[in-house]
Amino acid sequence: MFEIKGKDFLLNGKKINIYSGAMHYFRTLPEYWEDRLTKIKLCGFNTVETYTCWNLHEPKKGEYDFDGILDLEKFIEIAKKVGLFVIVRPGPYICAEWDFGGLPPWLLADRNLRLRCNNEIYKKHVEDWFGVLFAKIKPHLESNGGNVIMMQVENEYGSFGNDHEYLDYVKSLYKKFDMDVMLFTADGNWCNMLSGGSVDGVYKVLNFGSNAKGAFGALNGYQENMPLFCGEFWCGWFDHWGEKHHTRGSLSVVNEIKDFLSLDANFNVYMFHGGTNFGFWAGSNYDKNKIHPTITSYDYCAFLTEWGDYTPAYHAVRKVMHEAQGLKEEQLPASPALQTIGKVQLKQSAKLFDNLSKIGTKYRCATPESMEYFGQNYGFIYYETKLKGKYVMQPLYIEGVHDIAHVYVDDKKVKVFDRNNAKSLFGTKHKMLLSGVDGEKKIGILVDCMGRINYGTNMEDRKGIERIVFGKQIMFGYNVFCLPMDNLENLQFENELYNNEPVFLRGTFKADSKADCFVHLNNFGKGNVWVNGFNLGRYWTKQGPQKALYIPSVLLNTDKENEIIIFDIEGYKTAEVVIDNKPDLG
Repeated sequence: MFEIKGKDFLLNGKKINIYSGAMHYFRTLPEYWEDRLTKIKLCGFNTVETYTCWNLHEPKKGEYDFDGILDLEKFIEIAKKVGLFVIVRPGPYICAEWDFGGLPPWLLADRNLRLRCNNEIYKKHVEDWFGVLFAKIKPHLESNGGNVIMMQVENEYGSFGNDHEYLDYVKSLYKKFDMDVMLFTADGNWCNMLSGGSVDGVYKVLNFGSNAKGAFGALNGYQENMPLFCGEFWCGWFDHWGEKHHTRGSLSVVNEIKDFLSLDANFNVYMFHGGTNFGFWAGSNYDKNKIHPTITSYDYCAFLTEWGDYTPAYHAVRKVMHEAQGLKEEQLPASPALQTIGKVQLKQSAKLFDNLSKIGTKYRCATPESMEYFGQNYGFIYYETKLKGKYVMQPLYIEGVHDIAHVYVDDKKVKVFDRNNAKSLFGTKHKMLLSGVDGEKKIGILVDCMGRINYGTNMEDRKGIERIVFGKQIMFGYNVFCLPMDNLENLQFENELYNNEPVFLRGTFKADSKADCFVHLNNFGKGNVWVNGFNLGRYWTKQGPQKALYIPSVLLNTDKENEIIIFDIEGYKTAEVVIDNKPDLG
């Protein structure tokens, strides 16, 4: 039985400290789970913590996916095999620098729904989801002979709101679904956050990145004479496009770990292994009326690199943890093998606009509805309308751009509007002059949708555009192509290379071994990369800091050629990439 008695955790009556490392199953391919979890154990830790991602598990209402990278039960079972307890943080909101904080985008299709509050529509969706999720977790609870010892009620709610009726409701779902497990809340070490995010009768933990001795003081008046627990000790930080790559010295981290140990405190290192924001899964922050999208790598300056290698912090912390617990050091698994393939020529191309109907779904509508309205979760969306008649030159306004709109007039790109550069009261309106019309003029807008906002009070982040106004006329009548980019098999490639327009480029290469590698995008502007049909994630070379994407070895073929497809939206210098053994996070 796992319980709290005074200032201690007890397991079957014996005192235990929780030394946990965060690793998200959905950011690491399942073939690597045992390797990474074993490395957590061998560092002197006894627990792994993970969020759950509602958005991927329920991509459409009532349709659930727990296979492959989403096989949560398998992840928990492997953790038990290597000797780790598990802390599960199901949210339903998780932040995690993950698209929409892990909430499913289809929630945004209902304009009457309000997020993360005592809204009946939202609560019903949460209850439906938890009913399915908890049935998966319940057999693995410590009270049922498993290794799941704690679960979290919501997530850092005090950084969002103060609806305690809602928090009580989330808490009540654990009782409704008979989840006999220790519950906790996690908030920043500030009275405002604790006041908003705490739940009566639920154990409180704090999230912070330094000064443990001072940080725990925030609990005074909220919780006393109970175990000290840092739910997220930030050993590093994440990167946004256009910023510098974050790093943190191992000495700084080791000193913080020593402070936890001296206080007899419990802690969860966030992140022990960060992994990767594959596909379109990275989220965005919002600050000072601007969106700040997170890069593809979630390396986080964690104890294990994005590809699972050891860092100086790993070895330094391992030494401290073993000395503190009197553990005997065991031999560590080998570092991941890396390989260099060299230059890969991209010899075929396919124009996006020639392939809209082959990879997208077409809709006809009166107004340019958002991506979520059409049931699309990720990718790009293209709007096309026609202006017919006789018009003089007037301003054309494009409103509600989320996030980057590439504007075409009669198939020629004329403008790029970035949401962050909008000049209006609400930061949503863009203006350009459109020459006169005598007959017909086609207007096309390809919207590049970056990650939905994952933190704070502006999370209703619908993607696409809201409307187009020409002069003082609202423009109606649109063909809309939803482009989730989840299946590129029907692309029609040609042996001619096109450029200066949205284009797919294709090449092949051989891999000598099942070793990891990195594809460098120095010759390209902005887009995504697929290897053998798997979306590695976004690149944005001009913005940086990341300029190479991680290719996990399990994606590669050794008995036949490998296919690489690059979708570039900004234009490229030369149609070749370099694949080698050198990461480039900036």
